[in-house]
Amino acid sequence: MDTTASALARAGQTLATAKLGLRMLKTGAPDQRMAGLRNVVVFGRALTHVLQNLRATEPQFDEWYAPLRAEMEGDPLLRHLVEVRNAILKKGVVRTAVHMHIKQFHPSDMARFGPPPPGATGFVMGDALGGVGWQVPQPDGTTEMYYAELPGDIGSITVHFSGAPKEHLGVPLPDVSAERVAQLYVDYLQRLLDKAMERFGSGRR
Repeated sequence: MDTTASALARAGQTLATAKLGLRMLKTGAPDQRMAGLRNVVVFGRALTHVLQNLRATEPQFDEWYAPLRAEMEGDPLLRHLVEVRNAILKKGVVRTAVHMHIKQFHPSDMARFGPPPPGATGFVMGDALGGVGWQVPQPDGTTEMYYAELPGDIGSITVHFSGAPKEHLGVPLPDVSAERVAQLYVDYLQRLLDKAMERFGSGRR
């Protein structure tokens, strides 16, 4: 039988998975960052569904949750992330745009990316995942990226959600990079879980 404690525990585990996604987004290789972004969006949304299991054990849940639901539905950024999540689950895609800023780059800097892998045919600065590296043809006719690290003094690459609103909870957002948006989302969900724990957890008043 489901209990309030077990529902809150599952909510905490779900948020922890979204946080792991955020860590991958910030520190992982380019292909890992995209997987991290997907995990933030999918498991972030899942948290709200898990919390609604409290409806079965807490008679006052709907009264407590109604203003929070209204806030989430009325916020442009949170609403956009729900649409992104739906696109991931239904179409398997995340619409992003890659922005690259080159501070300085000289031909001699190529040595800083390390030796090219065997069979490499070209070097790419800023692919669809926001990475740099060599293109390596595969036996099946496809081409894979062999990623390298972009030194910060050469330039920077940021990934942005396509069409992301530039406002969250009434505050303008000059930075709508995927990392910034994902961090704001996780922060919001942490506050949501904290409120649920305060209201329905063992430390309730």
